[in-house]
Formats: sequence, C-alpha cells, structure tokens
Amino acid sequence: MPCGVVGFGFITRLTHRLLIGTCLVSLRALEGIKCIAPTPLTTTGHPQPNLRMKLSLSALSVVALLSFANASPAIRSGSALTQAQAEARLKPNGITASSSGGCTTKSNPTCTSYSGILSGTVDGVITLKNASGASSLVITGGTEVGHASGTYSHTNGYKVDVRHSTTLDNYIKSAFTKIANRGDGYPQWRAASGNIYCDEGSHWDITYY
Repeated sequence: MPCGVVGFGFITRLTHRLLIGTCLVSLRALEGIKCIAPTPLTTTGHPQPNLRMKLSLSALSVVALLSFANASPAIRSGSALTQAQAEARLKPNGITASSSGGCTTKSNPTCTSYSGILSGTVDGVITLKNASGASSLVITGGTEVGHASGTYSHTNGYKVDVRHSTTLDNYIKSAFTKIANRGDGYPQWRAASGNIYCDEGSHWDITYY
C-alpha cells in the first residue's frame, strides 16, 4: 500500500544494507515500511535510477500513533497549586472559602482546602465569578478529604463546591445547557467547554476539565 516515493537523491545517501532491502529503521515501530529494489544494484554499488523505497500509509499511521502515545501525558486542567498560591489568585478576585471547621487542612473533612487544586480549576472559578456578575463567590468544598473519589474529583483538584446565590444560579441556568440528571438525581448544566455544573441542593458541585 504505497503512499509515497523517496527520491533518488535520498536513496543514494542510504547505506548498502538499506539498498538491498534491509531497512535501518525500528521495525518494532514501522512494521509497514517496505524497501523495494525493482532492479539490481550496479557493479559499482550504486542503485539504478528507478530504485525506490515505498512507504505505506499504515507505517505513517503507526509512527503518528506511537509518537502520540509516547508523549508525556499532561494534566488536563493545569498544574497543582499550593494553598497559598490558590488563595493568592482567588482572594483578589472576590472569591473566598468557608468551612464548618474554619480551617484549610486537606486531611480534615471539616476544612475547605486548596492544597493540590489545579490551576485550571482556579481559573475556571475566577471566570465564572466575573462572567456571572456576582459580587463575590464562596467556595465551600475544595480538595479536602470526604468527597467522592474518581479521576475528576475534589481530591485530584478538578472540583469545587460553590455556595448558591441568586445571581450565580440565574447565570448558570441561562448560560449553560441543561443535560440529563446525574446518577443520583441532581440536575446538571454543561458549558460549551465541557465543564459540568451540578446543583446538589446546598451548593453547586462544579467540575473543571
């Protein structure tokens, strides 16, 4: 299944082993490459003008897929922040935290912690506050223990709980698309970006991807 032809000038720079059909490439990665010598080499070791190496489309596909697979996976929602780093971004934008324990310790379920929250989540909350026109936002749940587990969870920095307000509620319900209720029955809205806003009754459970 040839998809292209390597020019004569390129082939002349290949080694003798390549010209006789032994491809000096990683066959583990490029099983689809075929080196074809339609006519024999000359007595001087140079290829005939019509010698070509044909690269199959499947080989190119394998290369692309392997390159993608070997790339280091990036966190989808940015990088993890410390408590201080997150506070330094949120407070100047009128976003504060509240907890029954009045604390920020991640290992204490009565606290509201930002430790390990992702930068994309912080940026998302700031954008939400500004877009909604709310004068302030109160985060009631962060990365502290006690929340449901999962990849896109509070613990992993993708989620925050935000206190209800009339301005915020109206904005979410009008700006985003109502989708099917969550498995536990709570209503959800989805932004064009894919972020999910779930009304859990006492607060908004928000997932930033």
